[in-house]
Amino acid sequence: MLRLGEKVTIVEDTFEQNLPLGQYAFVIAYDRNPDNAFDYLIRVPFLNRNFFVPASDIELESVVLKQEAERVEREALIDFALSTYNEKLFRQVMNGELESVAEEEETKETLSQADFIKQVNLRAWI
Repeated sequence: MLRLGEKVTIVEDTFEQNLPLGQYAFVIAYDRNPDNAFDYLIRVPFLNRNFFVPASDIELESVVLKQEAERVEREALIDFALSTYNEKLFRQVMNGELESVAEEEETKETLSQADFIKQVNLRAWI
């Protein structure tokens, strides 16, 4: 449940009230009536109007900004992978495996000199 005065962003217009999508608003009241489809009363300073909205139509501004930053970061990685012809990075970003690659790189251990020589000799023998 959102607090009163919380800054939210309008992400949907379920009841087609001509809400300005993408604009910010402030929660000014709750609607506690269980028979009503609306959960909040919001104030949209851009239009200088109040709207009754369900909880699914609004999202905290910080959450929306975080999602947008992740989307921009992903697009930048895709552009970088395409411009550098890095197929491995491109596939990882497209399949959502980017986090697992970072964990694998952290867990890689450096080989001791004896282990390295064993691996070289083994490959040379094959």
